[in-house]
Amino acid sequence: MNINPLTAIDFYKADHRSQYPSGTTEVYSNFTPRSNRLAKVIASGNDSKVVMFGLQYFIKNFLQEVWNEQFFNKDKKKVVRAYKRRMDYSLGKEAVSVEHIEALHDLGYLPLKIKALPEGARVPIGVPVLTIVNTKPEFFWLTNYIESVISAYLWKPMTSATTAFEYKRLLSKYAAITGSDAEFVQFQAHDFSFRGMSSLQDSAVSGAAHLTSFWGTDTVPAIDFVEDYYGADVTKNPVGFSVPATEHSVMCMGEQQQEIQTFKRLINETYPSGIVSIVSDTWDFWKVITEYLTILKDDVMAREGKVVIRPDSGDPIKIICGDKDAPVGSPQYKGAIECLWDVFGGTTTEKGYKLLDQHIGLIYGDSITLERAEKIVQGLEEKGFASGNVVLGIGSYTYQFATRDNYGFAMKATSGVVNGQRRDIFKDPLTDAGTKKSAKGLLRVEIEDSRYVLYDQQTIGEEEQGELDCVFLDGKLMKEYTLDEIRQRLDVALVELQGGDDIEA
Repeated sequence: MNINPLTAIDFYKADHRSQYPSGTTEVYSNFTPRSNRLAKVIASGNDSKVVMFGLQYFIKNFLQEVWNEQFFNKDKKKVVRAYKRRMDYSLGKEAVSVEHIEALHDLGYLPLKIKALPEGARVPIGVPVLTIVNTKPEFFWLTNYIESVISAYLWKPMTSATTAFEYKRLLSKYAAITGSDAEFVQFQAHDFSFRGMSSLQDSAVSGAAHLTSFWGTDTVPAIDFVEDYYGADVTKNPVGFSVPATEHSVMCMGEQQQEIQTFKRLINETYPSGIVSIVSDTWDFWKVITEYLTILKDDVMAREGKVVIRPDSGDPIKIICGDKDAPVGSPQYKGAIECLWDVFGGTTTEKGYKLLDQHIGLIYGDSITLERAEKIVQGLEEKGFASGNVVLGIGSYTYQFATRDNYGFAMKATSGVVNGQRRDIFKDPLTDAGTKKSAKGLLRVEIEDSRYVLYDQQTIGEEEQGELDCVFLDGKLMKEYTLDEIRQRLDVALVELQGGDDIEA
């Protein structure tokens, strides 16, 4: 589908130009997370902030690539005719004029200015991540004309990046508690979401957001994304990593009666070294980890690498940590990690927690949520096992099961100019509990006590100050961020946040 930027709108946007007061020459808006009432976070230690991510992609992809290729670089008569056809046959003949569209094409660029906080910044609820305003008076209508597409492009990467940070905060906390390798946390949440996302674009965008906090991913398009839009280069810096892994069709094709032979062939012949992940619940998971792996122990221990066992069904907490309602002493009662310990043993961390031998590991990637992840690492801690014994596959049950309302993202106008006079505008619905109340006037964001703070009703001079930097001006990208910079910013934030947790790092 070729996106027509003129029609990447809600219909009601088409004629707002004629609805503004006569003499309007400026519309100034912002994009802000307004609420975390529906946010899916771990309550303990959460500081009600969202991760700023995705704006650079929106600018490069939509404001530049799409607008240039599908509008400015096309014949004016054709693009205007296509726009008029869409409006006429949905809103009514001549319902929307086209002279402003013709004028924009003649101008040859988008007369907009976007100021934003740095990508990778963690922004408190109620503080705008960006502001946007028209730079030429006759195009005042353009600011909010693109509201719908701004929201559609931005809420998901920011929500997914915030969720990924929450996973990293949780896993880092328990790595410190149990003495697991802090560097291993980079790989401890692995992106499994691709097939469950709403589109290829969605998987790439959300998968890239996952990469702001982690290195482990099976979403190949996410790596392409950050190389295309965020200056990543796999030949120079770590970006995204995965390992050879089987699926159920592989195990089924080897036949149930020969399942142990399939395991033996995979670890000795197909992948005699390195990491290999083998799905292990095609038939009897408990038989695999208590019988087959006992028989294959010498093969596993002789490899230069790790065999990763992957259960893929059942209650992940019970599978990994054990089911207290199962018969005492049974594999189900012990859970997978304790069963693997019984076979392979391991070491003890400096904090006194058991860590499986480096030749064996486990990944679980079915229906993981933050809540379940917390219960898993808590369950391991209670049993005396380090959190680093498990890798979690984070799929669409986390990243697709989300909406714009998780953080209440919205774009609202707060200032404008009519007949040369500036008007501070705002909304404050009587029927709302306060969530939808907007800021008022021109906005400025400052850092105070390591936290972004919003000031509204600013003068033009005051608005030019603060932490909102110009990133887009009249069709040009003015400031660019790399994936490495974003990761570094989030790493600093994680250290600062952990400093407030009641744990010994």
